[in-house]
Amino acid sequence: MLFRIGEREYSGKSAVDIVDALKFDMTEGKHQQLSLRDFIVWSMSQLSDRIPLRELDVSDKLSNEMLALNYLLLRDEYGVGALSGIYVAPKCNG
Repeated sequence: MLFRIGEREYSGKSAVDIVDALKFDMTEGKHQQLSLRDFIVWSMSQLSDRIPLRELDVSDKLSNEMLALNYLLLRDEYGVGALSGIYVAPKCNG
């Protein structure tokens, strides 16, 4: 999986890996202790002029991976990053 913001690229095996790398870069040490969910809420508030906050469900019902993927897809959809290389495993019948 690959996520690009401007000239900067982030890669990882999962959406959580990419969001963790974004958290490291974006917070400059200030918010690195935030949980994944808290970081996403903080990041979305920084992008509220481009991405409506109502677009992201941070309910406890979503796994961290689904929440991170949703966040990256929203950034991609609203032109605040570009996501590529998503692998979706085929469903097993049986």
